[in-house]
Amino acid sequence: MDFTTTDLRALFAAFAAKMAAERDALCALDGAIGDGDHGIAMEQGMSAAAKAAAETEGTLQDICNAAAKAFLNAIGASSGPLYATGFLRAGKALGPVNAILRENLLQIVPAIRDGIVHRGKAEPGQKTMLDAWDPAAEAVLSGADTTTVSNRANEGAKATSGMIARMGRAERLQERSLGHPDPGAISAAMLINIIASAARTRP
Repeated sequence: MDFTTTDLRALFAAFAAKMAAERDALCALDGAIGDGDHGIAMEQGMSAAAKAAAETEGTLQDICNAAAKAFLNAIGASSGPLYATGFLRAGKALGPVNAILRENLLQIVPAIRDGIVHRGKAEPGQKTMLDAWDPAAEAVLSGADTTTVSNRANEGAKATSGMIARMGRAERLQERSLGHPDPGAISAAMLINIIASAARTRP
């Protein structure tokens, strides 16, 4: 069964619903090592992206491009440019077509990872969203199944509790950032789980 433009709009809607549901929990996590607004930013960004996706006619790439622009316009701070660039890369990976094989949807995980790296210049192990995106992306590139991709993202996000922040606002805390998971990695794992679920072949 193919993954279509209708499915992509539904994917962005699922992102928005998840971020809305987890907003307060993500803000609480961010309150420990950041400004406490990560959940609000992700809710606003994904809501705007989902609205743009729903209103955009065209190819899979067109929808991703519209979502990227909307996300950036909604939240210019930190995660805005990162996810906007990631979604642009996702659109390029999906291509100017109206449908792909459902299992090929996983290819947007390394595409988004590469966009985040390009824009943010972070490396794995610095206690950022990349600590969820990178292991998931590497799993995709190695041919792993959807469950493994999800597991790698979840494990990567959880592992940030044992890291000292080397990027972003949490960097100023140094050792005090230990014991707290990175909220960006936690929200990233949530998104990756949604992508993996959508990529599973359906009857």
